[in-house]
Amino acid sequence: MGKVSVSSVDVELELEPLEDKGNLHSEAKINVLLPFGPFAIALHYLTGKHGWVFFFSLLGIAPLAERLGYATEQLACYTGPTVGGLLNATFGNATEMIISLYALKHGMIRVVQQSLLGSILSNMLLVLGCAFFCGGVIRYNEDQKFKKATAVVNSGLLLMAVMGIMFPAVLRFTRSEVHTGKSELALSRFSSCIMLVAYASYLVFQLKSHRNLYNPIGEEGDDDVVDPNEDAPEITQSEAIGWLAVLTIWVSLLSGYLVDAIQGASDSLNMPVAFISVILLPIVGNAAEHASAIMFAMKDKLDITLGVAIGSSTQISMFVIPFCVVIGWMMGTEMDLNFQLFETATLFITVLVVAFMLQEGTANYFKGLMLILCYLIVAASFFVHVDPTNSDD
Repeated sequence: MGKVSVSSVDVELELEPLEDKGNLHSEAKINVLLPFGPFAIALHYLTGKHGWVFFFSLLGIAPLAERLGYATEQLACYTGPTVGGLLNATFGNATEMIISLYALKHGMIRVVQQSLLGSILSNMLLVLGCAFFCGGVIRYNEDQKFKKATAVVNSGLLLMAVMGIMFPAVLRFTRSEVHTGKSELALSRFSSCIMLVAYASYLVFQLKSHRNLYNPIGEEGDDDVVDPNEDAPEITQSEAIGWLAVLTIWVSLLSGYLVDAIQGASDSLNMPVAFISVILLPIVGNAAEHASAIMFAMKDKLDITLGVAIGSSTQISMFVIPFCVVIGWMMGTEMDLNFQLFETATLFITVLVVAFMLQEGTANYFKGLMLILCYLIVAASFFVHVDPTNSDD
């Protein structure tokens, strides 16, 4: 009788994850967009119409970004919330990094700069704003709370990134370079190396010396201990790693066709390249972060939401952008930190706005609404902004 009862319990335990897994996959309706990726590649070779290739490439990348987020969340079940948040930000940024490296290889420096800038703006204003708004609507009469200490650390890193990006632009604008053109590039490469050192130090701070600081509110002890009350992983650790590898390769392939079609799409759709690079590309690339941040905010897990949204912005500004400068240096491409004054001013004001929103350690639907409205102003600004052909203009 004892053996029978144990086996029946095992059967009951095994049925629940399978049932949840089916529900999860049935809810992932964005997967119907997967065929648009191969369709975009076919259009590239059959018609050469860049507008349609760009549009269908965007549609094809969106479900891949969502699946990257899902596989990362499954892997995070085995690593704990802190490492999981870092993995979520890293693989959530895989789309932007792949697009940037492909564009950098083809000398499209402005596309790299603007797409990475747009990803920062999208995460800090749109993703975080939607998360605050949705979580605040569910808890209409109360504020949600998160740890101020972690928000302050990330705000400081973002301000340091603004410093590194601002000085080369100011140096060019004031025409105060010792060697015109060369001083700006040398400063950018030096600052990039410093920013990479700062980000490496931040990882040690987050994962080793002050790891308890990043435990969600109400949780104490080792953050690597798996909470039995949390949702059980639906796939194994090796399967999650395998899917991450396959999805990253497929995103890399599709990103090439997307970048090739940007200029043609700008001409055919009568949209500025800056608007496409800063607004449209990041919205698709941040699909995984967008869904994850809103989901955690609705579950009142704002510390994880900040780890996804603000952590992603911190990673792009302090790691991906300097990394692209260093890679461009190795490739012989003069990628620098001069994002031009319009883009630099936009980033600076955005970081200040978000830093003020986070300083109290609370969130509500009104703060979320303000962040979303700020993003609409930014989007409208880039829609009427024409990127100067000469950086001296």
